[in-house]
Amino acid sequence: MAQTHYHAIVSSDWNECLAPCGPFDCISFVYPELADDLTAVFRQYTGNDIPLSQASRKIQAMMPAPITPDQMDAYLESHFAVYRGVPDFIEWCHAGDILFMINTTGAIGYFQRILAKKLIPPIRMLSAHPGISYASEKSDPDHVLKLFEVQDKGPNTQQARRLMDMSSQKIILMGDSGGDGPHFQWGADRGAFLIGSMTKPSLKTYCRRQGIPIDLHFGLSYNAGEKKRLNDEMAVDFRELIPVVSELTGIS
Repeated sequence: MAQTHYHAIVSSDWNECLAPCGPFDCISFVYPELADDLTAVFRQYTGNDIPLSQASRKIQAMMPAPITPDQMDAYLESHFAVYRGVPDFIEWCHAGDILFMINTTGAIGYFQRILAKKLIPPIRMLSAHPGISYASEKSDPDHVLKLFEVQDKGPNTQQARRLMDMSSQKIILMGDSGGDGPHFQWGADRGAFLIGSMTKPSLKTYCRRQGIPIDLHFGLSYNAGEKKRLNDEMAVDFRELIPVVSELTGIS
């Protein structure tokens, strides 16, 4: 494949940022009796109360058996969803030679299956957790970077830039919760444009304590104690980010 000259990189979280789901929803689907415990663990590490590695160990200990590709496909057929306009935004980035990277604590295997089933446009770069992984397929991203802690998001974005031979191009980061705080800290130190998508109080708190300005709150922005408003989230159209990124990068 010929090397593309990318003008910018968009490195984005996935769960509750681009899609209205959590990284362990596929496990809850297969093992519904674990749903409450999995939700509790998710909130612990996104709130920066425990490291992702500890959360992963807790989850592995809960599971009676690994999630198979067939079980993952059954979950996707029943529950897969993204926010409005997300596939179009990804496609627009591709067309404008903007590298779109998914950088998440979600499982590598989840993305392998949604890409194999063509539920989102192809991506060249994925950073995700290897806790659920499957045999390689042609539909896999060109580069799959393993993420073991939330602190790996920034270095993995940098690794993506090296792999794509990017140096001074614009960096745009997207996240929703405190688990994205270290990524935003990394980006703030490098002049990145920071977008809070469906921003949770945990991300606001992290950034306030670290003195990190969030450049744009996109979609809903929750306050402490406020309940998730899924219907309102699903009305947000991510195509509205296109003019924002266009102005930042000079790509029309």
